[in-house]
Amino acid sequence: MPPRLCVGVLSGTSVDAADAALCQVEGTGADVKLQLLAHVSQPFSPELIARVLGPQDARSLCALNFELGERFAEAVLAVIARAGVSREDIHVIGSHGQTMAHLPSDLSPIASTLQIGEADVIAERTGLPVVSDFRTRDMSVGGQGAPLVPYLDWAVFRNRERPDATRAFLNLGGIANVSVVGEHLDDTLAFDTGPANMVLDGLARRATQGRLGCDRDGSLSSQGQVIPGLLEELLAHPFLARPPPRSAGREGFGEALVDRLWKAAPERPHDLMATARAFTVEATARAFDTWLRPRFPRMEAVYASGGGTRNPVLMADLRARLAPVPLERLDVLGFPEEAKEAALFALLAAEHRAGTPANVRPATGARRRVVLGKLTP
Repeated sequence: MPPRLCVGVLSGTSVDAADAALCQVEGTGADVKLQLLAHVSQPFSPELIARVLGPQDARSLCALNFELGERFAEAVLAVIARAGVSREDIHVIGSHGQTMAHLPSDLSPIASTLQIGEADVIAERTGLPVVSDFRTRDMSVGGQGAPLVPYLDWAVFRNRERPDATRAFLNLGGIANVSVVGEHLDDTLAFDTGPANMVLDGLARRATQGRLGCDRDGSLSSQGQVIPGLLEELLAHPFLARPPPRSAGREGFGEALVDRLWKAAPERPHDLMATARAFTVEATARAFDTWLRPRFPRMEAVYASGGGTRNPVLMADLRARLAPVPLERLDVLGFPEEAKEAALFALLAAEHRAGTPANVRPATGARRRVVLGKLTP
């Protein structure tokens, strides 16, 4: 299969920007290769972030769907311009959109998921075909619809020189997820470990009256002390005891949890943030201790990506807690970590057009492998 130029675009669980990556994808399935050519990140306005995170009714959700479609189209056109290629040379756009609700079967009697960012708007503004709604087909065959990133971790980052080696990939977005990959896709183990930045971000907005949307450089959480009783209460969250496959979202670790924490000690904002950081670290480490170390005792390393890698205090805590397995940024493998998730959707769109199933059954629990996404010509 000849090389194709594909664009991936999304806004993640942190809801801070539209990220787009232009990639060259060659081959498919086990032989697929991906090369990143360009990446852009276009920040959302504080007002748009507030509306995405705020309460929704049918009218506001309808309007956001089209507005986010415009923002994603702008990011796609920006990354094409940055790469210096012609629009006519682009094979396909893969748009994950913005997740507004994710309710797998263990959270709801009717498994469902909703991502917005109207694909028709993106197709019209760019003049290019768009593949979107990547989670729904997996859920229709009994899967969680998440995580999706293990396919990229296996396809692009497995150790091809040492097929017996296993690598772990930890994404620190709003939610933390981990993939452990080796030679064979069906041997992949991947799942959401719990919160990464989601609780920290919500507390940062409250602690700074909206001036900051994250624990920038760990500057807020490092001023506080962990509240032990509150940390133990957080670690008793039922999600953390569930075995994989499992996926998480705002339903478990979003504004409702942040509100509860803030009301518990509004006069101690930095202590709350130190506790939230410790919650992320310990939830992640316990997931490794319980589900990964026994199965993969000779893990090569953990390669981290996502916004959490830019918090040096969080990274130092995780590095200490995951030892003796080394924790590195994904960049050491020659791939900029900030482009990883957008590159995933470029890859998934390419595989959709090739007719190649791209869900990872051990990660999602699906009954069978299926082609992901819906095509908007």
